[in-house]
Amino acid sequence: MKKLKKLPLLARVIIAIVLGVGLGHVLPLAVVRVFVTFNSIFSNFLQFLVPLIIIGLITPAISDIGKSAGRLLLITTIIAYGDTVFSGYLSYFTSSTIFPSLIGGNGVENVAEIKNLEPFFTVNIPPLVDVMSALVTAFTVGLGIAFLGSTTLKAGFDEFKEIVTKTIEVALIPLLPVYIFGIFLEMTHTGQAWRVLNVFISIIGVIFAMHIFLLVLQYCIAGAIVHRNPFRLLWNMMPAYFTALGTSSSAATIPVTLKSTLNNGVSKGIASFVVPLCATIHLSGSALKIVACSVALMLMVGMPFDLGLFSRFIFMLGIIMVAAPGVPGGAIMAALGLIQSVFGFDAQMQALMIAIYISIDSFGTACNVTGDGAIALIIDKINARQ
Repeated sequence: MKKLKKLPLLARVIIAIVLGVGLGHVLPLAVVRVFVTFNSIFSNFLQFLVPLIIIGLITPAISDIGKSAGRLLLITTIIAYGDTVFSGYLSYFTSSTIFPSLIGGNGVENVAEIKNLEPFFTVNIPPLVDVMSALVTAFTVGLGIAFLGSTTLKAGFDEFKEIVTKTIEVALIPLLPVYIFGIFLEMTHTGQAWRVLNVFISIIGVIFAMHIFLLVLQYCIAGAIVHRNPFRLLWNMMPAYFTALGTSSSAATIPVTLKSTLNNGVSKGIASFVVPLCATIHLSGSALKIVACSVALMLMVGMPFDLGLFSRFIFMLGIIMVAAPGVPGGAIMAALGLIQSVFGFDAQMQALMIAIYISIDSFGTACNVTGDGAIALIIDKINARQ
């Protein structure tokens, strides 16, 4: 069991999916319903935690940014937010163009008609507030702390953030593989698992290609601003890229990202400022994945979607990404409330969303941290002109 806990989250998710598909054909209905019961309880617990995650993570993040809102901080935040929003639109237009032909050919249009098995019992855990109330509360309190400089209230929310982050690390993330195992066990038992897996395989290649395109575009823009070869600049960031592939954490990759950014000629002061900040607020690769996975799932179940709906989602997602903790899978956990409130995804769709996202989590993280180097180059150039 201890060795299993030491495995990367991606490995545990893959094992959960394989076991769920493999055992779904052989386990008796009673055993399957045991895991369906666990999923029902875990889903209720997750819905209860979502508003707390929003308040606990976004409130201190906004108060931190507002408190030290200097010129370079403001510029860096605007660039990071703009890039995250751009990546969301890039993902939407690409996914809505390519995914219909990929997913339509896999016969998954009946996923919405899955007949879920009944749990033995349920435990209702209603959230304290709904998602939108939590968002408004986080923005209001966070800005209020920043404006008034309330150290006591800020300390309280910083401690609350630690509680929420620890809950994610200790309770949610370790139990996610069991939750995903239960989902695929049930889908296999009802005959839907292979259709969903076909969609996974179809869209992962497209999402990876979008990540590469986004990185090349980011460094072409940065290279044009600093008048240097963009591909050489991107090559110098490869240590950070491959480190992030292994850690799946922007925070854990900061030392390597910082060193790679310095190798690109960014001044030490700017690199030391931009890299840690962007590790928190610049998650363009994560936003790209979340939007693409959302489009794929909506196509799978036949849900209508349009540019207006996704515009609302993308602009809010850019803000939500500021709150993503530096743990593997943190971005999807921070965004789960927005996904639920804007798209109306039920518990099963949220579980599939988590599974797809985590299966390519390291590639999104690698895109995030590598893009941080491009922002550092731009900020260094802006600072040098002053």
